[in-house]
Amino acid sequence: MEIMRQILSVTAVLLLLAAALWWLRRRGLVRYGSRGHAPRTLQTVERVALGPQHSLHLVRLAGRGLLVGVSPGGCAVLESFDWGNLESRPAEKPREVARCCGA
Repeated sequence: MEIMRQILSVTAVLLLLAAALWWLRRRGLVRYGSRGHAPRTLQTVERVALGPQHSLHLVRLAGRGLLVGVSPGGCAVLESFDWGNLESRPAEKPREVARCCGA
């Protein structure tokens, strides 16, 4: 008999939660789902890890491109450019990086 009481209690709580979400959604206080979203102004395009705590982020912000360096000491904008210039340029072939110290 105790298990039935627990099942009914959980069901009642879930029904109250569903009713509250329905009411809030009808009043326009809660939105969920992907209907009618405006285009995103800020977008992370790519992330490259340089080490355990260092990385580079390519961010698109309203038609501009930002290259952001992240380290334990904070963040820094390394480069800012027009996003259209990046998309119109042909892709370059990767260059070999000269290795030092006989590695």
